Amino acid sequence: MNITFHGAAQNVTGSKHLIKTSNGKQILLDCGMFQGGGAETEVLNKHFGFNPSEVDVLILSHAHIDHCGLIPRLVHEGFSGKIYCTPATIDLARLLLQDSARIQKSDIDFLNKRRKRQGKSILFPLYTLQDVEECYERFVPVQYNRWTRIDNELEVLFTDAGHIIGSAAVHLIIHEGDKSTRISFSGDVGRYEADILRSPAVFPQADYVILESTYGNSLHLDVAPTERELLKYIKRTCVEKKGKLVIPAFSVGRTQELLYLLNNLENLQELPEVKVYVDSPLSEKTTRIIKSYPEYFNSDVEQTLKFDRDPFDFKGLHFIEDIEESKALNYSEEPCIIISASGMAEAGRVKHHIANTISDPKNTILLVGYCESSSLGGRLLNRPDVVHIFGTKYFVRAEIGKIDSLSAHGDYKDLSRFISCQDASKVKTVFLVHGEYDVQQEFKEKLQLQGFQNVEIPYRHQQFQL
Repeated sequence: MNITFHGAAQNVTGSKHLIKTSNGKQILLDCGMFQGGGAETEVLNKHFGFNPSEVDVLILSHAHIDHCGLIPRLVHEGFSGKIYCTPATIDLARLLLQDSARIQKSDIDFLNKRRKRQGKSILFPLYTLQDVEECYERFVPVQYNRWTRIDNELEVLFTDAGHIIGSAAVHLIIHEGDKSTRISFSGDVGRYEADILRSPAVFPQADYVILESTYGNSLHLDVAPTERELLKYIKRTCVEKKGKLVIPAFSVGRTQELLYLLNNLENLQELPEVKVYVDSPLSEKTTRIIKSYPEYFNSDVEQTLKFDRDPFDFKGLHFIEDIEESKALNYSEEPCIIISASGMAEAGRVKHHIANTISDPKNTILLVGYCESSSLGGRLLNRPDVVHIFGTKYFVRAEIGKIDSLSAHGDYKDLSRFISCQDASKVKTVFLVHGEYDVQQEFKEKLQLQGFQNVEIPYRHQQFQL
């Protein structure tokens, strides 16, 4: 048996890990889209590094696009198996994949107008809405904490990863004759003591662990609690400077966390009277889905629900779906908060909002999560004098802010705590994925001090015998 790492290998997007048994069965863990890598991203998303028609089964950890975003293309290129994940992941993945297809079409149409004027060949999206619809019948729901036998060779267990609603760590038992091999894949590990979700769960002993490492060398320490930091940016931008506070945020997870924090400020009667626009076609739908899984909320949210029937709603909140209403925000002079996807500011409506506000010093672009270094969000964090958006140069005069404590990824203490349920002497290898190489090297040393002596950092398409 072997495993090959086709994505999220020494980088943080494109999660795809392919296991091939001695009998030839191919098990794919995640099928994510590469994001934020510039020109290389398009090439990586078009070429899997394996033959989709030879994959027998797909196990999906959660619904973020860098983990599920290439499923429609996988199916279009010949994958005919089933996709196993939690029920909430199915609900969210359907919406996110639809949104991804729409965003691709919108962005491609926008770019093609210019390319046609320049006499260049037109571009095509990675997949269409029709491709997305053809995936639906392949999804199979699996509940948390129940071993499920897929066939004679494979059993799967999902445990709560605490990252977003429905996110799971994936645990496999692969039977080869008289031998059974246990492989655990963390997916993305959430934070312990998070604002909304339950903490990551313990999991059974594994022979091999595939562990994410996004924040493997850092701690989420803020000089002030998250609510205080958020309130500081609101007051300075919207009240004092009369500007717009633009917050790139993924429609699943981060947007709801922001709404929860704003609602808390409203309950404390501290939220200024400023309009809050959530400008993402699917945010209202995803928020509705998240509300439908209250059993995944932590005790703090449960306490809030005792006196506030909707912890994600408050005075002044408005969801925008219509594109014309979204465009109208660009011409409005009123101070406001705009929360819009995507979180790395690499696609979607938020790019247009940033382009419209970036050159005015009264405005603020507030980054509230991990941004791949070459994404627009990542470039803005370097406080450049100029950025290019949709091929146009913009001077960066707006304030660029950052709140680390909102990350849905655990820091190195969270990750160490996650894997601490394992007897390190029984784990043959820990494979570090979903992280930058320099971060992974530091995290490798921390894990070795924890007793995990054999820690590998795979490069893209590298194969290991298990």
